[in-house]
Amino acid sequence: MHDWLLEYHYISYHVYFYWRFYFMRKWIGALSISLAAGIFSANQMEASSTHTVQSGDTLWSIANQNDVSVEELKNTNNRGGTKIYIGESLQLPSSENEHSTSDKPYEGDVTEEEKRLLSQIVTAEAAGEPYEGQVAVAEVVLNRVDSSKFPDTIQDVVYEPGQFSPVLDGSINQPPVESADHAVEEALETGGSGNDSLFFYNPEIATTHWNATREETMTIGNHVFSK
Repeated sequence: MHDWLLEYHYISYHVYFYWRFYFMRKWIGALSISLAAGIFSANQMEASSTHTVQSGDTLWSIANQNDVSVEELKNTNNRGGTKIYIGESLQLPSSENEHSTSDKPYEGDVTEEEKRLLSQIVTAEAAGEPYEGQVAVAEVVLNRVDSSKFPDTIQDVVYEPGQFSPVLDGSINQPPVESADHAVEEALETGGSGNDSLFFYNPEIATTHWNATREETMTIGNHVFSK
């Protein structure tokens, strides 16, 4: 009887530790899977919260692809301008950030005809310039609309006598290039600004240099911008 009890306790002891070891392995396995899933999810979130700039990308196209505004994208990356470089990584604004087209700094109602006119003047003035230079030209027009020194509409600013040479030589009538359309959309979304530029000129071909007497704001490509 005594030997039977000893054997019983011996078997019970080993069964207890077998099942304890079995369930511990299950628990550790489940914990490992959970941790791995968490790490993978975090890596996925990190990957999805950045964008690597590809050839042909612009701030406007990146913002549209990720359903954020250009202004949010610029603020998140501490950018004052629109220049980006192939291969660089841009942080995307949090999806929790709310944005609306009604939050655009430029509050004027812009018709499709005005957008096309802006695209035409950008094409005529800056088709061969870097994309950020095309945005800056559109911003000059919008800044003038907002300035008390110039007319109050896009059309009146563009066609103000003696202001834009493409109006004089007729080159404004050529069809706009695609990049100019994008530049106009970006300028409208950021509400003009462009360091408050009101003028621009190409010092290499300018026949007069009165712009050189004004406060320079930036140089992009062949154009010097001022206010």
